Amino acid sequence: MNNVLSNIIRCVVALLLQIFICNYIHLFGYLTPALYLFALFLLPTDSGSGPTVLRLPAQYLIGFTMGFIVDMFTHTLGVNAAACIIMLIFRPYVINWLNGRKTVEGNDRPVPANKDFRWMFWFTLVLTLIHQTVMVMLETFTFHHFGKTLLVILGNTVLTVIVILCIDYLFYSDTKRA
Repeated sequence: MNNVLSNIIRCVVALLLQIFICNYIHLFGYLTPALYLFALFLLPTDSGSGPTVLRLPAQYLIGFTMGFIVDMFTHTLGVNAAACIIMLIFRPYVINWLNGRKTVEGNDRPVPANKDFRWMFWFTLVLTLIHQTVMVMLETFTFHHFGKTLLVILGNTVLTVIVILCIDYLFYSDTKRA
């Protein structure tokens, strides 16, 4: 129950920071960090067997809800919700790719206390790139200015990865696993 409560609090805080602070940051007129992804990244990983399979629909519901709330405040008509769902669909595949053939415990969270920097960097980069690609492509819905669109995708990804990794290492790197 404590884990559920901490996930709820983390999601609410991430949404509030996204809505009231990050949505008003527009570096170079285009780049806005997607800080709310941080709460989705910290959801427990799934091994694909046993009762942890029931977590996937809950994660999709959490992702859709968070994306929909951000959409309501940014007037983007479901773009963030769709990007969150697609990112969460790819999340188990990215985790399996990064872990190799090692099994993943259901309560294992992708935080610096459990993973090394290389793992955290690639995890955050790949999932953020998936999210930003879907979000920006759905938002622009054209290939007319593909160079500019690609720069926005890469810029948002780099900015979001830097912010999320800084928060990760600021709050979650206290206790390293032996």
